[in-house]
Amino acid sequence: MGVLDAARAVAQKAQARVVFPELSDPRVAEAARRLNAEGLCVPVPVSDSVTDAQVTALVAARGTKEALARRLLQKPLYRAAAMVAAGEADAMIAGADSPTRRVIEAAGMAIGLADGVAVPSSYFLMVFPDGREFIFADCAVNVAPDATVLEAIARASSDTAKALLGSANVALLSFSTGTSGAGDSVDTVRSVAEATGFTGPVQADAALNAEIATKKGLGSGDANVLIFPSLDAGNIAYKLCQELAGAQAIGPFLQGFAKPVCDLSRGATVEDIIASTLVTISLAKAE
Repeated sequence: MGVLDAARAVAQKAQARVVFPELSDPRVAEAARRLNAEGLCVPVPVSDSVTDAQVTALVAARGTKEALARRLLQKPLYRAAAMVAAGEADAMIAGADSPTRRVIEAAGMAIGLADGVAVPSSYFLMVFPDGREFIFADCAVNVAPDATVLEAIARASSDTAKALLGSANVALLSFSTGTSGAGDSVDTVRSVAEATGFTGPVQADAALNAEIATKKGLGSGDANVLIFPSLDAGNIAYKLCQELAGAQAIGPFLQGFAKPVCDLSRGATVEDIIASTLVTISLAKAE
C-alpha cells in the first residue's frame, strides 16, 4: 500500500480536526468540502474569537506577554496555529495564499519546535509513476545550511520517513562520492555523515543505483531519503522530477515542530491540498 492510500485509511478512521486558515481561497474551500464529504477529516475554520486556551498556548510556547499574544492572535495564521497548540485542532494546513516564512513564523510562535530540534525544515513526499516513494529535503526553507542545520534536516527527515514510509535509508547528496572530491560543501556533508552515520557524501546515482554504489564503494544504492546540500539543489531536483519524470510532489511539509503543520505551495491544486492534508493527518496520528 502506498503512502497516500495508507494516509487515506488513517484519515477515515481518525476523523481529525484540521484547521484551514485560508478557506477564502476557492482551492482550499473546495478541498475542505471534498475532504469533509468523503469523511476524511473534519475541516475547522479559524475561530471567530481568541480563546483563553490559545493565549495560554502562545504564552507557553514563546514566553510572550499576554497582551502581545492577544494582538498576534488577531492574525488568522497565528490563531490557526494556536488552535493546534491548544488542542482545538489536530493539524494546520496553510500556505496556499501565504508565504512560507509567514507559516513558519506562526507555527514557531504558537506551536514551537519539538524537543531536541534546532531548526525547522521542510520536505516533499515524491511519488513516482513506477510507485517509488521518497522524502526530498530541504526543498523550501533553509537556503544554505551549515553542518548543524544540515544535520537537523537529515535527522528530522529520517524520522519523517520512518513514520510515512516505514523505514529510512538516508543519503546525504553531493557532487562527490566518498573522498573523490573536495570543497566546502563536500566537507559540510562529510561532517554530517560522520556525525549521523548516514550515507554520504554520495552522488545521486550511487544513492539510488546498487550497481553504481558498489562500484563507488559507498552505500547500498537504495536510499529513500535524499538530503540536498542546499535549497538550490533540492528545489531544482524536485521540480525536474515533476517535469521530466512525471513525479507527484506532495508538500512542502514543515518538520521539526511539536505539532503537524503543512505549508502548501502557492500553486497547489485542489488535489495537491487533499493529498497534503491526508499525509499531515497521518503524521498527526503517528505521534
